[in-house]
Amino acid sequence: VLLAAAVCTKAGKAIVSRQFVEMTRTRIEGLLAAFPKLMNTGKQHTFVETESVRYVYQPMEKLYMVLITTKNSNILEDLETLRLFSRVIPEYCRALEENEISEHCFDLIFAFDEIVALGYRENVNLAQIRTFTEMDSHEEKVFRAVRETQEREAKAEMRRKAKELQQARRDAERQGKKAPGFGGFGSSAVSGGTTAAMITETIIETEKPKVAPAPARPSGPSKALKLGAKGKEVDNFVDKLKSEGENIMASVGKRSTEAAKVLAPPVNMESVHMKIEEKISLTCGRDGGLQNMELHGMIMLRISDEKFARIRLHVENEDKRGVQLQTHPNVDKKLFTAESQIGLKNPEKSFPVNSDVGVLKWRLQTTEESFIPLTINCWPSESGNACDVNIEYELQEESLELNDVVIAIPLPSGVGAPVIGEIDGEYRHDSRRNLLEWCLPVIDAKNRSGSLEFSIAGQPSDFFPVQVSFVSKRNYCNIQVTKVTQVDGNSPVRFSTETTFLVDKYEIL
Repeated sequence: VLLAAAVCTKAGKAIVSRQFVEMTRTRIEGLLAAFPKLMNTGKQHTFVETESVRYVYQPMEKLYMVLITTKNSNILEDLETLRLFSRVIPEYCRALEENEISEHCFDLIFAFDEIVALGYRENVNLAQIRTFTEMDSHEEKVFRAVRETQEREAKAEMRRKAKELQQARRDAERQGKKAPGFGGFGSSAVSGGTTAAMITETIIETEKPKVAPAPARPSGPSKALKLGAKGKEVDNFVDKLKSEGENIMASVGKRSTEAAKVLAPPVNMESVHMKIEEKISLTCGRDGGLQNMELHGMIMLRISDEKFARIRLHVENEDKRGVQLQTHPNVDKKLFTAESQIGLKNPEKSFPVNSDVGVLKWRLQTTEESFIPLTINCWPSESGNACDVNIEYELQEESLELNDVVIAIPLPSGVGAPVIGEIDGEYRHDSRRNLLEWCLPVIDAKNRSGSLEFSIAGQPSDFFPVQVSFVSKRNYCNIQVTKVTQVDGNSPVRFSTETTFLVDKYEIL
């Protein structure tokens, strides 16, 4: 019987795993972690056995497609199943890379379920799997086509009726009478006229964007007033939403505007402007230990004046963590290595004008705990039916200043709001997404650490993964452009710099 199908890295880290019998997460992670250690590089077999299970695998570039089976399973059948699994993956993933597999994980799991049911192989081929997962239905297409036709006919009928009512109203106004009632709109002329006028108002209001603007009249009510009234209706609608608990959305909007302020470009952008941007992707374990930290940085150069197109950038690199630097192919690598200057290979050529050009990028990948910029420690402890959660942060890199920090802690659903004990900063409870957002405007050397205590019904595992987001105007790797000079004459050039440090992913699992 087939126990599980998984796509894992060379180190045995599970990216996608589908279990076909009941297995705990720790069990499957333990089996996959042990898998690379069992392989013998000298042998050419595509299976390996332990006392309890058999691994049947196929290498896929930097990844492995692994089937975990019982030892009495038919290995010939398992190899055939493995080939089908390996052919399914390129159907959904353009590249056999970890990020691409993670992005399409649910598509792969649905496809895996079509291949194997309750541990046994289904009699399907690749074309059938594609059809089953698409769930293409001819009846659904016919139904949608009929519904769209009905909607178009109803809209056309509405426009025709609106024009009739509008014309009748104009004729009545010219003759100085009230608008006549149309069939079904009222028994008497007075009530019919009033109702017709109301319906005309409603339909014409919806048609306003398509109707050409009427010529302005010297007297009478202004249409601009109607537009203003409509704006007030929108404001009233927003106020009603706020009263029903939509403050969350407003606060999120406020947070994004604050982030935009932090990341706003300098007011006085010079003719030579540089954007230094870094993104961090970090995963930590809940019991401590850095699983992976990857940081990507880039210097983007923008020149808006042709006379400053032939320049050199003087880069100061004070990083001591072992960052890997890479220059653009058109940049002189020897010059950069010897003198830390970025200039073109051909000094006679110019940098492009009015376009962003990436001239230098760097990458840092590590599992060294001391490199974590902001540590998060979450301690849930059970007390009766509830859980007391203590969570604290500590800034490790004192040179950083993190703005608009939000630490999002998942909460169990259907148990109400958490009871907050002590807190540094502010919090928001998002009942829709079952999140507690701990908001801190600034974390820097003066405000290095803080804590939050709350209690709520649930289990300790309910409060993970904790996710962190922040923005900063100081970069993590201390790489800066200190001077810009012209190629001819070596005279200094005025320049402006915009530095941003952003979070791509920051999770405590």
